[in-house]
Amino acid sequence: MSAVNRILDKALRGDRLDLEDTVTLFESDEIEKIGHAANVMTKRLHPDPITTFVIGRNINYTNICDVFCRFCAFYRRPGSSEGYVLPDETIFQKIQETEDVNGTEILMQGGVNPDLPFTYYTDLLRNIKKRFPNITMHSFSPAEIMKMVEISGLTLEEVMRELHAAGLDSLPGGGAEILDDRIRKKVSRLKGTWRQWMDVMQTAHKVGMNTTATMVIGLGETMEERALHMLRVRDAQDECIQNGYDSKGFLAFIPFTFQPDNTNLKRERETPEAYLKTVAIGRLAIDNVPNLQSSWVTMGPEVGKLSLTYGCNDFGSTMMEENVVSSAGAVYKVNIESIIQLIRETGNIPAQRNTRYDILRVFEDNSTVERDFVMQN
Repeated sequence: MSAVNRILDKALRGDRLDLEDTVTLFESDEIEKIGHAANVMTKRLHPDPITTFVIGRNINYTNICDVFCRFCAFYRRPGSSEGYVLPDETIFQKIQETEDVNGTEILMQGGVNPDLPFTYYTDLLRNIKKRFPNITMHSFSPAEIMKMVEISGLTLEEVMRELHAAGLDSLPGGGAEILDDRIRKKVSRLKGTWRQWMDVMQTAHKVGMNTTATMVIGLGETMEERALHMLRVRDAQDECIQNGYDSKGFLAFIPFTFQPDNTNLKRERETPEAYLKTVAIGRLAIDNVPNLQSSWVTMGPEVGKLSLTYGCNDFGSTMMEENVVSSAGAVYKVNIESIIQLIRETGNIPAQRNTRYDILRVFEDNSTVERDFVMQN
């Protein structure tokens, strides 16, 4: 039996992959075989033929940033004439537009802005919740959180508790890049260590917030560093489960590829095959995170659709607005109707979910009929 076959059999038996196993899969070119095993694993975790998506909007409230990541084409340095902070009323208008199309999630992220006091965030969250009590605020990356810690003088846990009390519901996984310090020092030296990123996430879990974990391939990392990233996410999720936190920790793992256009990091784009292999390995290696999300924004709708047969059970967000990866050359846009059609083309039934992956509406096969659906937890 080949090494890849042995590892895939091991995963499908329910035994955990170790670092060597995961590296071997990354070094393999047997992508379809790995993808098939991942698809089997997904069907075990999610036996109903349903693929979910969330209607959400990205709001990039500021582009001013003092972290200066080499791979980012979005940020502007403090003092730049092109820097901005959106007025509160503009943010409220964008949220209202999201609710008007039955949206439920706001992913509010920006640059790491040194000029905003901590009260800016807590006041803004309270005002949003006052106006939009049904909107889920899935907002602020760990790098933004660490800047709030620095500016406020509070501990990380105090900052997280105050944000949660003000209306922050969930934390996105932005800024994970590769969870290994060698590559982080090369591409985002001021963003902090992988351990600091994870500390923010684990503190969020502790205070009652669920989160997601991302991964960016194509930054010059080794296959071992990719594997370490996945196993570090898995280890942190183990800790959350062992502690019995109500948050349920990481609800989704979201890998995607580096977008090099207009950035200071000149690298070749990763291929669709490399992306699909990463998706599949993620499903096999990270056995304790329930959902794997497609990244059609960076890969395009067709590759996004294909990822639903390589381990993904979720098509992500409608992304009504997105300015960060689009600044680096990701130009793919789809609307709600397109997402529904793409999911149907895979033989699955599309369903709208919320941030906690509770299903809100199921769109029946090849019809415009929708039915209310309450997921049994």
